[in-house]
Amino acid sequence: MTLLTIAIPSKGRLMEQANELFERAGLKIERYGTDRGYRGRLIGTDNIEVAFLSASEIAAQLRDGKIDAGITGEDLLRETIAPGNDVADVALRLNFGPADVVVAVPECWLDVAVMADLDDVAEQFYATHGRRLRVATKYLNLTRRFFAEKGITGYRIVESLGATEGAPATGTAELIVDITTSGATLKANQLRILDDGLILASCAVFAVNKHSAQLENMRNLMGLLGRAVVA
Repeated sequence: MTLLTIAIPSKGRLMEQANELFERAGLKIERYGTDRGYRGRLIGTDNIEVAFLSASEIAAQLRDGKIDAGITGEDLLRETIAPGNDVADVALRLNFGPADVVVAVPECWLDVAVMADLDDVAEQFYATHGRRLRVATKYLNLTRRFFAEKGITGYRIVESLGATEGAPATGTAELIVDITTSGATLKANQLRILDDGLILASCAVFAVNKHSAQLENMRNLMGLLGRAVVA
């Protein structure tokens, strides 16, 4: 039977919830060496080892075909693996880690309610300032795809490496694309989500390499996890 490698987040709430999911499935994750080890095994299955990585690394290693499956945020997976890339896809949507990737604008933009309104704003902004609207985000690919779908072109992306929601207040961008759970942080920064500004309703997912999904031990694992998600 083929040896498979699955990855789970190495720390934080997502790691805890992933462990709880495996426990409900009757499986135990055992780390090699110390509690800080980056490798382990999945007791209760055949030929499956575990890698402990950050959620973003899991998405990247799925894209590169370096692991067979992993638990990560759907937002990170969709940002990293472009539509039409057949290397890996979501096998199970899990019942934890919900968050939305959204387009948010300053509350004072009273005439901007939907994405189509951004076209007018972008035109006026360029006429006044001689440059395009700036969108602060760490979701470069999700933003480009969504704005293209909505026909919005008069903007440029400012890559955010810190607290994205603070970009309009500091003058580094006019609007943002960011992830939110309750919307409280956006509100605290005088931002609001556009009526049609939901890019992705994300949650934690179990994503699988499409070739590995056909293997017997992976099918067995997906069956166990699927029943645990429903439970």
